[in-house]
Amino acid sequence: MTISQNPTFDTFKGLFNEAEFVYRHLGSNETKQADLLSAVGYKDMASFINDTVPEPVRMHKALDLPLAMSEHAALAKLRKMADGITVNKSYIGQGYSPVRMPAVIQRNVLENPGWYTAYTPYQAEIAQGRLEALLNFQQVCIDLTGLELAGASLLDEATAAAEAMAMSKRMSKSKSNQFFVDERIYPQTLDVVNTRAKYFGFDVVVGDFELAKSGDYFGALFQYVGQEGDVKDLTDVIAAVKKNKTYTSVVSDIMSLVLLKSPADMGADVALGSTQRFGIPMGFGGPHAAYFAFSDKAKRSAPGRIIGVSKDAQGNTALRMALQTREQHIRREKANSNICTSQVLLANLAGMYAVYHGPTGVKRIATRIHAFATAFADVIKNANGDNKLSVVHDQFFDTVVVDCGSEQLATQIFENADNVGYNLWRLGNNKLGVAFSETSDQEDFSVLTQLFVSKAHDLPEAATVSLDAAHLRTDDILSHPVFNSHHTEHEMLRYLKSLEDKDLAMNRSMIALGSCTMKLNATSEMLPITWPEFANVHPFAPVDQVTGYVAMIDSLQEQLKAITGFDEISMQPNSGASGEYAGILAIRRYHESLGEMNRDICLIPQSAHGTNPATAIMMGMKVVVVKTDDNGNVDIADLTAKCEEHSDNLGALMITYPSTHGVFEEGIRDICDLIHNHGGQVYMDGANMNAQVAIMQPAEVGADVLHMNLHKTFCIPHGGGGPGMGPIGMQAHLAPFIANHKIIPVHNAQNDCSAVSAAPYGSASILPISWMYITMMGRDGLLAATNLALLNANYVADQLKGDYPILYAGKNGRVAHECIIDIRPLKDETGISESDIAKRLMDYGFHAPTMSFPVSGTLMIEPTESESKEELDRFINALKSIKAEAMKAKAGEDGWTLEDNPLVNAPHTAAVITGSDWSHPYSRDVAAFPLPYVREHKFWPSVGRIDDAYGDKNLMCSCPSIENYM
Repeated sequence: MTISQNPTFDTFKGLFNEAEFVYRHLGSNETKQADLLSAVGYKDMASFINDTVPEPVRMHKALDLPLAMSEHAALAKLRKMADGITVNKSYIGQGYSPVRMPAVIQRNVLENPGWYTAYTPYQAEIAQGRLEALLNFQQVCIDLTGLELAGASLLDEATAAAEAMAMSKRMSKSKSNQFFVDERIYPQTLDVVNTRAKYFGFDVVVGDFELAKSGDYFGALFQYVGQEGDVKDLTDVIAAVKKNKTYTSVVSDIMSLVLLKSPADMGADVALGSTQRFGIPMGFGGPHAAYFAFSDKAKRSAPGRIIGVSKDAQGNTALRMALQTREQHIRREKANSNICTSQVLLANLAGMYAVYHGPTGVKRIATRIHAFATAFADVIKNANGDNKLSVVHDQFFDTVVVDCGSEQLATQIFENADNVGYNLWRLGNNKLGVAFSETSDQEDFSVLTQLFVSKAHDLPEAATVSLDAAHLRTDDILSHPVFNSHHTEHEMLRYLKSLEDKDLAMNRSMIALGSCTMKLNATSEMLPITWPEFANVHPFAPVDQVTGYVAMIDSLQEQLKAITGFDEISMQPNSGASGEYAGILAIRRYHESLGEMNRDICLIPQSAHGTNPATAIMMGMKVVVVKTDDNGNVDIADLTAKCEEHSDNLGALMITYPSTHGVFEEGIRDICDLIHNHGGQVYMDGANMNAQVAIMQPAEVGADVLHMNLHKTFCIPHGGGGPGMGPIGMQAHLAPFIANHKIIPVHNAQNDCSAVSAAPYGSASILPISWMYITMMGRDGLLAATNLALLNANYVADQLKGDYPILYAGKNGRVAHECIIDIRPLKDETGISESDIAKRLMDYGFHAPTMSFPVSGTLMIEPTESESKEELDRFINALKSIKAEAMKAKAGEDGWTLEDNPLVNAPHTAAVITGSDWSHPYSRDVAAFPLPYVREHKFWPSVGRIDDAYGDKNLMCSCPSIENYM
């Protein structure tokens, strides 16, 4: 789009400008793109693409998608779908409850790009705000479970339960291969546990407490509170199974733990569950942060991330990710889990819910929920009439199960409730469940009592706790000052702002992370996620109430089919790692359907994405690594030899395309053909899909299955380390093997295919983001985005190659959507490392590129299509300036030394710059304002360089006392 000083508009098409969003999304207009093309030696985009993308993979046709739609038109179209969603008052329960998100948290965290556009806190010095928020979350989990440590969240409750099973096998001293599951567990949780257990080779035994006590198991999983709402003290059964060396986990309702005895007090080794009840909307299934708490002795076996307390170079308290940082990428097939994404944004929201309400507030809410249930149960018990109603369980927290005495009456009440806007839960023929929540009120109580006993009742004046004293906790919770200091809106607002100011997110500057695709998360894409229709629907709501939701999901599936060329899409995986798992699961199920259970060899190139080996191992496969050549491509000779060696047992190849080395491999079609000729299937990792859209189709070049990171290519924000969505596309022969769901069948899945996530459509409430992106970009806009992503990466590579060697390139010297700069020669010459450069970039106001992945001693840069030429130049100038600083230190100019220079001392905090003690040979001005633009846009790191080794040696993963921050 050329900018003119005197534009003329002579058509209504030009006046309406339906493609306006495309030019809002792209960082450079046509004039600036011409400058970028000229800088890399091309006159036009077509010739540049011809040299960058190998001819054999190009699709040479337009995507089968509509043209771009304006923001307001796309929102209007989505609004019509939302109008097809009925938002009944939900009393379903079953792990999902209506909530009230405090408005101050919704506006200043969920809807604030300072929080939702941040990246995973691998560069801790510029992530202290969200690290503190995550530490708060961990403290909530520690307090409520009574255990010593907690992680920084997992994907959902069912996934966390499956992770607990795997961890039990690592921790247990029992030689049994059996895993016990409480029959009171939610069906969706059992479904995911069964999926995971099969390929670990575990035998799942489901039963009652007596079966648990009498059997020999390496692990046991109990539900607290049960799926029928019943509260049972687990102390005796846990003690009994632990005598048999059984490692014990408890799935616990987080809100119930405000009142109930903690899992630790009952002897549990692990406690886990969803934190959805702490202010996170149901969202048709997610995203919701799962919590995972455990004992200190299990800290090196726990899945996911842990935030720990350490100190910085000046001795101040500082936070960082401990132990598990990038564990999957480093340990690969030896990793505890393949989970790379957590649910950081959701964990932050849940933690802030506890901060805002404090111990008194959450106890008021939990008690109110229970008192509602008690009052309702009393009405049922005291009902005088012909109906023989009875309350099934005496001890409950929030859910009252009523036996209606007959199927006819149960059906009548259930249907009447639906007619007046209430969803109940049907258990068998005669029973109905009524699950009270934070949003329950007097009107609901009147309606519900009238539905059951034909007379509306008022709430009694007295709020009664009917739980036996033996079930109730007596210890204090949330006693740390952070949960007792921010209860007015002013104080909460300022606390949130203070944390936001410690973090560098996309609303400040580009985050050029290779493999992570940090692109614009447009406001119009984000708006619909808080619409009540998308936010407040239960995942198990009746199908006729969610036709608009399913229509939106189906529409997104059709968009993704058109983009990828695949025959079917599964929307269930709720992260990239979960997508990997679902993809390999489909491949294994396919081989089994052919009677080829022996096909368990998974070939993985050295250039593959880091989580691939861990995923293959979780699927019971044996990893065989394939070499790469000097240009970063798969070594075809080595691949051929290993295909022949393992031909009878070859199950899959996991390949990232373009490769993690940032190169389009010429021979991808031949690679796919080779695998197919030996009976294997090709799994393509979609981490680098931002280089593919509208230029090539994975299905067309030979991939059988691919996962798509919607939080990368399709604009769902990273949220500080999650949420994510990782749907998979499949060829027709794999389509029958996508994940189904026990409660709400997925319409395009087979009955016998168990689930990979707790909800049928994963984290459904964030899918409108990707739908809006694709709809507003349209057919031609998506192609323009891919072209510019490739151009920006090549511009950065060309501008930097004189200072830093570009590690890999294609045959025409072009990289794909990212480039790797090699820091090893500079380190050999000066001692300055990639870590020094990463920390010094903070002084320039930038987040570092991906460090030491996929090659140690390198930085991997992905600028994306959303960054302007001006922002690219600022980033390039920063790296050039840093190189000059390193050489100045080597030369000893102005007294600089390799031991004392701005790089090795970076980052420089405001306290260091303004302190009285300054003995460095470089000036304070050079330290703080190394280039002119920095002075006008200064971002101050809140802590100095963090001592990771100290933090791991002195592991502390709970909130330090307030004095530590003074």
